[in-house]
Amino acid sequence: MIQSDIIERLYSLQDVQYRDFQSKLIPNISADSVIGVRLPALKSLAKELSQREDIGEFLSALPHELYEENQLHACIISLTKDFDVCLAQVEAFLPHVDNWATCDTLIPKVFKKRKTDLLPHIDNWLSSDKTYTVRFGIKMLMSHFLDDDFDVIYPEKVAKLRSEEYYINMMIAWYFATALAKQYDAVLPFIEKHALGAWTHNKAIQKAVESYRVAPEQKEYLKTLKVK
Repeated sequence: MIQSDIIERLYSLQDVQYRDFQSKLIPNISADSVIGVRLPALKSLAKELSQREDIGEFLSALPHELYEENQLHACIISLTKDFDVCLAQVEAFLPHVDNWATCDTLIPKVFKKRKTDLLPHIDNWLSSDKTYTVRFGIKMLMSHFLDDDFDVIYPEKVAKLRSEEYYINMMIAWYFATALAKQYDAVLPFIEKHALGAWTHNKAIQKAVESYRVAPEQKEYLKTLKVK
């Protein structure tokens, strides 16, 4: 069965020192669920496994028990070339994503080809009650709608979000720091008018100040906008 084959392959790629390091970065999941496989190895395995006719058996075996199974799952979905198939895979997987790393590993390449069709699904993700579904929705807006397809309605959507979840607020901050780097004039008013929660506001400024893509004079002004 493909499931047992995958588990065997994952353990063959184990790096114990990396396991100990990685498990500390994801404190909300059990350390016992982490094998210790580096992401490049997972991506390489995903390319191989995505060609198997029985890969659907693995993708439908949710929830997974191991962190690397989730990582591998995210990598395989990210390679799916058909938009509708990929979207269905994402929708099935998102409710089972239980950590920031897997959420951020899920980067479907095909989504950039159908941005308009993606938007209503992003709205649904943003309104979810699941932490990493919301985080993924914000990440999709950050990945696909801060360049040629930018519209001020998108940061408005993100600014309206309020959460007690650390990993949502960190993604909001990351979004606005990136938005300041790419669309400074359009996004600056959100910071000036304190449209974000106080912690997220300050974290967005911090990340923008740390970015090499934000001009020095812009960084100096942003520093004056921090709230106590």
